[in-house]
Amino acid sequence: MIELRSDTFTLPTPVMIEAMARAPLGDDVYGEDPTVNKLEAMAAQRFGKEAACLVPSGTMANLTAILAHCPRGAKVLVGDETDIYIYEAGGASVCGGVVYEPIPTQPDGTLRISDLAAGFPEDPSDAQFAIPALICLEDTHNRCGGMVLSLDYLKDVHDFARNRGVFVHLDGARIFNAAVALGVGVAEIARYADSVQFCLSKGLAAPVGSIVVGTSEFINRVRRLRKMLGGGMRQAGVLAAAGIVALEQMVDRLADDHANARRLAAGLARIRGIELVTEEVPTNIVFFRITDEHFTVQRFIAAAARRGLRVGELGHGRIRAVTHAGITAADVDAAVAVVESIMRSGPEND
Repeated sequence: MIELRSDTFTLPTPVMIEAMARAPLGDDVYGEDPTVNKLEAMAAQRFGKEAACLVPSGTMANLTAILAHCPRGAKVLVGDETDIYIYEAGGASVCGGVVYEPIPTQPDGTLRISDLAAGFPEDPSDAQFAIPALICLEDTHNRCGGMVLSLDYLKDVHDFARNRGVFVHLDGARIFNAAVALGVGVAEIARYADSVQFCLSKGLAAPVGSIVVGTSEFINRVRRLRKMLGGGMRQAGVLAAAGIVALEQMVDRLADDHANARRLAAGLARIRGIELVTEEVPTNIVFFRITDEHFTVQRFIAAAARRGLRVGELGHGRIRAVTHAGITAADVDAAVAVVESIMRSGPEND
């Protein structure tokens, strides 16, 4: 089976499995797991931040970060096409009494400064309004096709936030993809955010875990929130060991995923009945549509699965394909051949 639904389907490498088996362990809730401590120190240093905290998932990472930044009743400005707003169950409202204000997301994944400004009341002293405390950005941007936010844009948002007295949190689930695409270190991106979360369990191929980075004071609040939410893990070094390998060995190879995504897009663009949502494929995500009126999205996805190819629907009639460490150039060519076969034979013959 060629698995293109998500880069969360990556499997730990043999080196990771060996490291997990041999990891020195302790109780991380007591701060005594040496492997977790090593991973967190490595992440903080890599991102140019004071401290880091390992949590079980990207959803918990974003949630703890938002709650650590925002008092109850505050407002977070977040893109209406971001994972935080769409896929994370409204956690900040449910758990922290924080109000989401959705901001229109542009096709390149940005939120216009003018739209962010409109989220602030003209009179901050007016008790009718929830007061913004945080701006959330996403880089790379999932539902915009893996788009990368430019450093100039990140600086503009950072400067705007400073002038307004609010914080910036970056959902950097795939931030290493962004860094590889830009040809910079992740610290160059993270410098424009007060906090960043990134996933070890997507393109970096670790089995579990995300990390939040920020100031030491901020991370202390994140740790307390992690415990409150049930994310305090004990001998978590068995997971952190894979994360260490991920940071040491799996970052540079993301360029291969980007190349495979461009290869996939080029192949799909040649198939009648297939339309790329955007010809630009900056990282590892490809969006396409079925223009043949005889197919529904669901019917196409089911036909692909029967022929050994898994892709997923991601809203607005779009199909998403994500390349990752488990996908080779040969897999990409085979996937293109499957799609071509389906479109040639038609739904009635599948």
